[in-house]
Amino acid sequence: MNGEQTTELATLPAPAPEAEPTPLPVRSAPPARDRSTIERLRDGRLDDAVAGWVVTLTITLLAFLIRLHNLGYPKNLIFDETYYAKDGYSLWKFGYERNWPENANEKIVAGTPDVFRDSAAFVVHPPVGKWLIGLGEQLFGMNAFGWRFLPLVFGSLLIFSTIRLARRLSRSTLVGGIAGVLLTFDGLAFVMSRTALLDVFQAFFIVAAVSACVADRDWYRSALADRLERAGIPDLHGRFGPIVALRPWRFVAGVLFGLALGTKWNSLFVLAAFGILAVLWDVGARRLAGAGFKSWLAVLVDGIPAFVRLVVVSAAIYISTWAGWLSSSGGYDRDWARKNADHPWVGAFGDGFASLLWYHKEMYEFHIGTFINEATHPYDAHPAGWLFMARPIGIDAVNDIAPGTDGCVGPDNCIRVITGMGTPILWWLALIALVVSVVWWLGGRDWRFGVPVIAAMASYLPWFNYADRPLFFFYAITIIPFTVIGLAMVLGLVLGDARSPQRRRGGVIAGVAVALVVANFAYIYPLLTDQLMAYPDWLRHMWLRSWI
Repeated sequence: MNGEQTTELATLPAPAPEAEPTPLPVRSAPPARDRSTIERLRDGRLDDAVAGWVVTLTITLLAFLIRLHNLGYPKNLIFDETYYAKDGYSLWKFGYERNWPENANEKIVAGTPDVFRDSAAFVVHPPVGKWLIGLGEQLFGMNAFGWRFLPLVFGSLLIFSTIRLARRLSRSTLVGGIAGVLLTFDGLAFVMSRTALLDVFQAFFIVAAVSACVADRDWYRSALADRLERAGIPDLHGRFGPIVALRPWRFVAGVLFGLALGTKWNSLFVLAAFGILAVLWDVGARRLAGAGFKSWLAVLVDGIPAFVRLVVVSAAIYISTWAGWLSSSGGYDRDWARKNADHPWVGAFGDGFASLLWYHKEMYEFHIGTFINEATHPYDAHPAGWLFMARPIGIDAVNDIAPGTDGCVGPDNCIRVITGMGTPILWWLALIALVVSVVWWLGGRDWRFGVPVIAAMASYLPWFNYADRPLFFFYAITIIPFTVIGLAMVLGLVLGDARSPQRRRGGVIAGVAVALVVANFAYIYPLLTDQLMAYPDWLRHMWLRSWI
C-alpha cells in the first residue's frame, strides 16, 4: 500500500476606515485629506511597470539558476520522492497511481522504470503535484533531473509570485525585489525547489491565489473609481452604487485555489480566510466610495458572486484534477459504486462521483485515523517550533564516511546531508517582522500588513489541530513566502520616504539585513546540497541542539 504520510483562522476585523496606505520606500504621497475619493480608490496603481517586470524576471532567473546547479544529484530517490516520483510516472501512463515492487527504486535508478504492478495504489493526496512531477519525467525521462525539474520551475515561480504580491501590497518595486531576494536565499525554499515533493507546488498556487485576490481588490476599487468618474460625481452620496459584474482576478484566484486544493487539502484554510476577507474588502471599497451604511449590502450583492468565483470555481477545478482517475477503470476504489449499487451516494451522484466521494472518505480517515496518529518519526516537528525553525528535517544523509572514502581526508569521519532547513537569520528576522506586521495592521489600520499575517496564519494555525500525529517542518514552505513579504514591508518602513534625511541610515539597515541573509545561506549551503563535510564541521553548523 502506498500511504503517503505526511484552529482556527486568524480573526478578521470588521472593515474600519483604513489608514491611507503610502508607497513604502518610493516617494511621498499627498495626505489622505488632500486626495479625492476617486484618487484614494485608485491607490493601487504603480507607474514603473517596466522596472517592475525587469526586477521580477531578473530575480526569478537568478533563483532558477541557483537552484538548477547539480539538480540531478543525488540520482537516487530521496525521502518521499519514493512516493511522488513514481506516482507521477504512473499517472501519465495510466491516469491513476499504481503499486510498485519493493525493488522499484533500484530498477528506476538503473534505467528500467516500467516495473509497476497491475494493482492500484492507495494514495492520500490529490493528484495535481504528481501530475506536474510526472510532466518533468515525460520531458527528461524517469530520472532524478526529470522528477525534480518541475519542482525547480515552480520553486522559481514561487519567487516570481512573491515578488509580484509584495510589490502590489507595498506599492513599491524595491520592496518587491527585497522580498524576492530574501526568498531566493531561503534554505527551505531552495531545498523544496530541488526535491520532488508536493509542497512547493502548493506554496506557489497559494501565493499566486492570494496575489490574485489582492489584484482583484485593487482592480475593483479602480473600477468603482471609473464609474464615479464617468458619472461625473465625487462619491456615491450614501447610495450602494453600481454592481461590477466582471471580476477577472477573482475568477483567476478561484482557479488557483482549486489547483492548490488539488495538490494538498489544507489549502482550504487559506481559501476560507481570503474568501471572507475578499468580501470585507468589497464592503470597505463601497464605504470608501461613499456608500455609508449601505456598503454592508455588499455582503450579499458582492458576496454571493464571490462565493461562486472563489468556492464554486475552485471546487470545479479540484474535481477536474481527478479526470484521469474518473476516466480510468483501474484506479483505487474506482469500482466502489459498482460493488455498492444500493448505496444512496450512487443514486445521488452517479457511478464515478460516488466512487470518488468514497475514496475521499477513506483518504480523510487515513489522515485522522489510528495508524497515522500512533505513528512516530525521528524528525517529527511540533508546529509550535516552526516559526523559530526549532526542528528541521533530514531529507537525505550518508553518515560515518570513513577517511579515505568518498573524498573524506580525515582525521575525522565525514558526512553528507540534505537538510530541509530555512536560512536561520531570515526565519528569525521574519518572525520579528510578523509581530511588527500585526501591530502595523491592527494598530496602524494598514490593511496591507494584514495580508501576509492572515495568509501565514491560515497556512500555519490549522496544523495545531493535528499535532498529535507526526508533522514536519517542510510543511512551513507555505508560510515563509508570507512572512518574508512581511519582513520586506517592515524593511520598507525602515527605509522610509525617498526624500527623508533618514533614508541613508534606513538603507544601511535594510542592506545589512539582506546581506546577512545571503551570507547565512552561503554558510548553510553545504547542508542543503549533500556536500562532503567533516563531522566536526557539520556540528559547528548545528546552532541548536534540536537541529541534530
